[in-house]
Amino acid sequence: MSAMEGSPTAMDATPAQPFAPPRPTLVEMRDINVAFGGVHAVREVTIDLRAGEVVGLVGGNGAGKSTLMRVLSGAHPADSGGIMVDGKPATISNPRDAKTYGIETIYQTLALADNIDAPGNMFLGRELTDRTGTLDDAAMESATRKVMGRLNPNFKNFKTAVMSLSGGQRQSVAIARAVHFNARILIMDEPTAALGPAETEQVRALIRQLKSEGIGIFLISHDIHDVYDLSDRIAVMYHGRIVGIVNKDEVTTDEVLAMIIMGKPLEKVTSEEIAQLHG
Repeated sequence: MSAMEGSPTAMDATPAQPFAPPRPTLVEMRDINVAFGGVHAVREVTIDLRAGEVVGLVGGNGAGKSTLMRVLSGAHPADSGGIMVDGKPATISNPRDAKTYGIETIYQTLALADNIDAPGNMFLGRELTDRTGTLDDAAMESATRKVMGRLNPNFKNFKTAVMSLSGGQRQSVAIARAVHFNARILIMDEPTAALGPAETEQVRALIRQLKSEGIGIFLISHDIHDVYDLSDRIAVMYHGRIVGIVNKDEVTTDEVLAMIIMGKPLEKVTSEEIAQLHG
């Protein structure tokens, strides 16, 4: 019997490398254009988001990040271009349309009712009632405890008005609301703005948990360290265009900062320009 026919070879002894199947694409925005009068806020932007992925959106003020995400959230129509969800054309004309595709937005302001507790906020506008038409507070609290147990097991203030909660806990409530109503695509706008270090880490932990559940996240942030720590890919916008989308593991924070400031793709950023960041 030859080695080819049966005896072990060095090749046979090498353990097979595990194959990671590509994550499905949840949403793709293609050739999106938005203009306000003669100002082109978004110019021919194409970007996608995969399941269990965080794509950081960075750029200076007026770069077009928020306008682009307002198109996806249904808050502002694109002048041209298209959106695909799960590989199929999607029509998103308003926020209600976006929600039907599992797209939810966590705004910096969080849009919480300060004088209502966590269950009341989670079901705000979508309250549960019993057979008599009375608010079913027990069912809403039970559902809130269940989803919060998944996202933030340390959360205990279910009967406290959210105005009394910390910034990180308020973020937990806003995220729980989105997740409970089957969000698969989250837009997070400056989620750690004005939070202290402990609360920022709490929100980062929430984002990692969402990733582990296969939720895709577009993360808008001016905090380059947040973006770098949490993102899988980073999309840099400059004057309405995407100048580059890079894999986080293949770039440094200085390289991303240079792309933001110079408005250039990574391959055109010079070492001298990167050095100037610290000059």
